[in-house]
Amino acid sequence: MKKQFVIFAIMVLSLSILLMGCSSKPSTQSNGDGIKVGVLFSLSGSLAVTEKGMANATLLAIDEINNKGGVNGKKLIPVQEDPASEPSVAVIKTKKLILQDKVTAIIGGFTSASRQAMLPIVEQNNGVLVYPTFFEGEEYSKNIIYTGATPNQQLQDFIPWLVKNVGKKIYFIGSDSVYAVETNKQVKALLQMSGGDVVGEQYVPFGHSEFASVINKIKNSGADFIFSDLVGDSVAAFYKQYKSYGLDSEKMPIASPVTAETEIISMGADVAKGHISSSAYFQSIDSPENKKFVKAYHTKYGQNEVITQVMEAAYNSTHLLAQALEKVSDPYNADKLIKAFAGLELQAPQGKIKVDSENNHTWLYNRIGKVGSDGQFDIIQVSNESIHPEPWSKILFPNHDEPWKGK
Repeated sequence: MKKQFVIFAIMVLSLSILLMGCSSKPSTQSNGDGIKVGVLFSLSGSLAVTEKGMANATLLAIDEINNKGGVNGKKLIPVQEDPASEPSVAVIKTKKLILQDKVTAIIGGFTSASRQAMLPIVEQNNGVLVYPTFFEGEEYSKNIIYTGATPNQQLQDFIPWLVKNVGKKIYFIGSDSVYAVETNKQVKALLQMSGGDVVGEQYVPFGHSEFASVINKIKNSGADFIFSDLVGDSVAAFYKQYKSYGLDSEKMPIASPVTAETEIISMGADVAKGHISSSAYFQSIDSPENKKFVKAYHTKYGQNEVITQVMEAAYNSTHLLAQALEKVSDPYNADKLIKAFAGLELQAPQGKIKVDSENNHTWLYNRIGKVGSDGQFDIIQVSNESIHPEPWSKILFPNHDEPWKGK
């Protein structure tokens, strides 16, 4: 019995030492001349079609920063993990990056489910997450820098344009996710303000690929256009079946804040032609900054690779992180690093953007594009300037308190 107690005591002591080692933040010197940065995007699973490009864009930006001398003379060291399109895996990888790898920040996350799963881990351990995906809003965390579009940036120009130029009757199809359900609430409010009407709504599981019954419902719904919140592999499957069942983008286009260049490559330009998307960024933007970005990406990853809004956001996130790191003496002091993001500006491929000085979200542009025969978006409309981010839509939450005011 005494021997067993001694063994048990040794095990407890060993575990305590291990946990102490995992929970302590390193000094600046612990990584020598490098600063570790977590890169957390899915390289496998149903969402890899989108997230692989986000990882690539992040690594491209890290290369650019390092080739210019790094941050305060220190190279950025990417520590890459694969959450495999599963929020539960994202939690495990987030813990590893913060507690074991001791990264200065994590750039990562695509779905809202993954972000919401990661959020408590990041907050509890006072980490830093730079989240580069458009999302449904209704969230603020002092530990997250949001560099993707909020609904007011992506929808408030898009929905009135659709009602005016395409038609008033809409059919919703989306992946069964936080993003789709909450985003569509805001679309409905904008529809009501614009004189539009909902004629159908359906949500399917992630990775769903059989849409025959849904398409038959859409055919008989009288919809003027379809609003798609589908993500991952489901996007190409739906668009292909839409075409194979004889639906016509000239008569009933699919409009989406999600469908981008990577999904178009997957489905084919002939399938995607004529459909419409709303985005802060399209690869077809004609500007010196974007041409430089596209050239650099193609040089590193191949001329046939396409670039999307979330890839550009991941690229921007990395450069903004480098700017914030330049402003702090200790890259592992999370509180000072987070404060350093406030008010940062970047001449991004989409145009000049900035991190809001109060709410950790980013001022971005809005563009409406229609897919051309080459698989790229012909830009129909663009906002005159970057748009102020509203984490809580003033349409749905006119009297909502702003939690960052009390930070």
